[in-house]
Amino acid sequence: MEQTKPLPIQADLFWASLTEVNKMSEKYQVDLSNLSKEAVKTLMDIGVNVKNDPNKPDQGFYITAKSKLYPITAVDEKGNLIKSKVANGSKAVALIKPYSYTFQGKKGVGVGVSKLIIKELIEYKPEGVNLSELEEEAL
Repeated sequence: MEQTKPLPIQADLFWASLTEVNKMSEKYQVDLSNLSKEAVKTLMDIGVNVKNDPNKPDQGFYITAKSKLYPITAVDEKGNLIKSKVANGSKAVALIKPYSYTFQGKKGVGVGVSKLIIKELIEYKPEGVNLSELEEEAL
């Protein structure tokens, strides 16, 4: 499983916590989703657990790539840093690095991620609450 250089994986991005630590994992992370058959085979061949959750039909086959210490860098195809939040469905090439781990006696292969090259950005814009509308609807 010794992977010396980052492995490029084309994916749709979901639940991107690139610059803020995910509250559950306490790491920077992103789901790399709708993986190709070739990507799934390559990942499984090196021991990565590829998921396909029926409760997440939009994601197809996916993995969760994480970075413990550093935010995940997102750039456009020209190398310009993307500062906006990345929304579900954005398309990218992720540079990942598989690594072996042991946790509570179980061995596995995790996926680190160093950089995302965003091919199609969907900017995350949370829908705000309009205070005047809320006051009109209040009981």
